Amino acid sequence: MNEYDFIAIGDITTDAFIRLKDAEVHCVLDHENCTLCMRFGDKIPYEFVEVVRAVGNSPNASVTATRLGLSSALVSNIGKDQNGAECIEELKKNNINTDFVSTHDGKNTNYHYVLWYTDDRTILIKHEIFDYSLPNIGKPKWVYLSSLGEASLPFHQTLATYLAENPEVQLAFQPGTFQIKFGKDALKDIYARTNVFFCNKEEAERILEKENSEISDLLLGIQALGPKMVVISDGPKGSYMLNNGVIWHMPMYPDPKPTYDRTGAGDAFSSTFISALILGKTPEEALRWGPVNSMSVVQQIGAQKGLLSREKLEEYLAQAPADYTPKRLN
Repeated sequence: MNEYDFIAIGDITTDAFIRLKDAEVHCVLDHENCTLCMRFGDKIPYEFVEVVRAVGNSPNASVTATRLGLSSALVSNIGKDQNGAECIEELKKNNINTDFVSTHDGKNTNYHYVLWYTDDRTILIKHEIFDYSLPNIGKPKWVYLSSLGEASLPFHQTLATYLAENPEVQLAFQPGTFQIKFGKDALKDIYARTNVFFCNKEEAERILEKENSEISDLLLGIQALGPKMVVISDGPKGSYMLNNGVIWHMPMYPDPKPTYDRTGAGDAFSSTFISALILGKTPEEALRWGPVNSMSVVQQIGAQKGLLSREKLEEYLAQAPADYTPKRLN
């Protein structure tokens, strides 16, 4: 069996991007709790639709790894349908091994609708209920765990057992919607075994059941659950890393032009960070790599078109402003 550099575990889907033009966004005074508004009971014109196959947090991460020169595979589930077959074809085009993708008779492959307005999106999701199982993945350097469906809770214990039996395998955890809903206690064995944990500020507050918290408190709170290293992003404010008791701040990489589509920016950051570690970079260097791919991804439709080769990413790093560097905060 090949011993992969990077094996991602998580759901796969197709995203149909519907570019809206006749809509409005209404927000409360703090610019949060926004709603996308369209006329009810009417025919709403749209600009175009673009269908993007084989996406999702973990498939996106797998593509990042292969673009950066690593060997990568995906553990996921599809239905025995045309959509699933096209997802497999797309994975293979991206040099991702599909041996661990299970096909289920009588099931539909996940299909999501992305309502895309201005530079942001609202995603209509529907996760098929799969019987999750862990294939024989050998001993990869890193396992990257992200979004799984609402029926996946028992699978997490199976994965925790595998990780306990294979302590040399490193774990990156970027929780998805249902993994956050399960709660930190239900996934305590996963948190305790995590080498690098990723989320954004709002997700950290939900996980810790805290509101209006300082980033330093969130970093320490997540680390108290077990992860050795914690990275939290905070939108335009950049990202923060807690490692060996030291908190670092990393600004965003400057955008060459206005953002086109924000889908996949977080996946690009976290999977690039892990790929950099696999390639022998320090955590501080990995913190510089991540925002470059995020910057590139938001210039394209979907989460994968803008993912960079190592050569191109290092070219951007060479051109970075002098202040594009991690800053120690404590």
